[in-house]
Amino acid sequence: MSLIKIGLIREGKNPPDKRVPFTPAQAEEIEQRFPHAKVICQQSEVRCFNDSEYETHHITTQPGVDDCDILMGIKEVPVEMLVPNKTYLFFSHTIKKQPYNRKLLQAILQKNIRLIDYEALKDTQGNRLVAFGRFAGIVGAYNGLWAYGKRFKQYELRRAYDCFDINDLKLELRKVKLPPIKIILTGAGRVGKGAMETLDTAGIRKVSPTDFLTKTYSEPVYSQLSSAEYHERKEGGHFNRDEFHRNPEYYQSTFDKFLPVTDILMAGAFWNPKAPVLFTRENMLAPNFKIKIIADITCDINGSVPSTIKASSIPNPLYDYNAKTNSDFPAFSDEKFVTVMAVDNLPCELPRSASDEFGRDLIDRILKPLLFDDPEGIIKRGTITDNGKLTEEFSYLQDYVNQPT
Repeated sequence: MSLIKIGLIREGKNPPDKRVPFTPAQAEEIEQRFPHAKVICQQSEVRCFNDSEYETHHITTQPGVDDCDILMGIKEVPVEMLVPNKTYLFFSHTIKKQPYNRKLLQAILQKNIRLIDYEALKDTQGNRLVAFGRFAGIVGAYNGLWAYGKRFKQYELRRAYDCFDINDLKLELRKVKLPPIKIILTGAGRVGKGAMETLDTAGIRKVSPTDFLTKTYSEPVYSQLSSAEYHERKEGGHFNRDEFHRNPEYYQSTFDKFLPVTDILMAGAFWNPKAPVLFTRENMLAPNFKIKIIADITCDINGSVPSTIKASSIPNPLYDYNAKTNSDFPAFSDEKFVTVMAVDNLPCELPRSASDEFGRDLIDRILKPLLFDDPEGIIKRGTITDNGKLTEEFSYLQDYVNQPT
């Protein structure tokens, strides 16, 4: 079997992402488990693992990786950095017809690149096989607690990105000293589980949605809501999960019942644009609206949470939202405003730990079908372009590609 070279590319998008597909130890493991595979690391000054760490694990580092067969990164590759006739794996952010990446997909087709998108790598049931959702939840919830401590001067936490890894961050959570407030967490997927991990580590007690609504506590508590707990059928009848996922427009939100008793909202549920919004701007103007901190981990701009009118950034993670004028202000401008955390690249704050988990999933779930055979069609389903054309699975992108840039 001929040698297959896997190149770990230097991130080119600005600001550069510090995450990597494989840690140095994982790159060494790949060469040990797959003798016909060789990993080459493109030299970089920005990634969370430096070149010397790869070299310590006997991985070759070099200025360029044009001689590799498969090129793997994290974020979108700038058009000018694309190498023709290669197989690429990265998050392309094109499958929802994102206008800002149309030029990228056009260039990929023009350069005869086989593009495999991490987001499209799924099992036969449609479940994603590799993702950073857990770390988005962990960091998003941490940032929500950090924001509360800042706004109400209750405690001081280091920023997540100042923590070496997830274990360091969990030690920092010991400093959280909350009054008897109530926190709502939406979502039960990867993001929701990650956020729950942070809240549990901080020693915050979990209670049922019914108790959350009806009881008072002498300690901080949180409740995690599934879709069934804040949606009802418009025409009556029981909540049906399959129907809700298939036809969310049949349902309406009942989340407004939580608004008078919630201090912090952590939004981690996937939102379909056809689904009802969580609550409205009018709800926020009601006298009994209590929420003061919103950590919108999903960060859907103008989506289910009305205060998310823009994304924030890791250097500037917070802004205040004025519901009366539907506008944003610097954080902590006015006690009547809601403080919003809407960072759209949260896993980048814990790049070493996030990369370690992501690389583990890649090795265990993706490398074998990528390098050998693909009996379950994992790679085939995740391939957006091949031989200069869109694959059948992604042929719906043709009108998107045909539009001028």
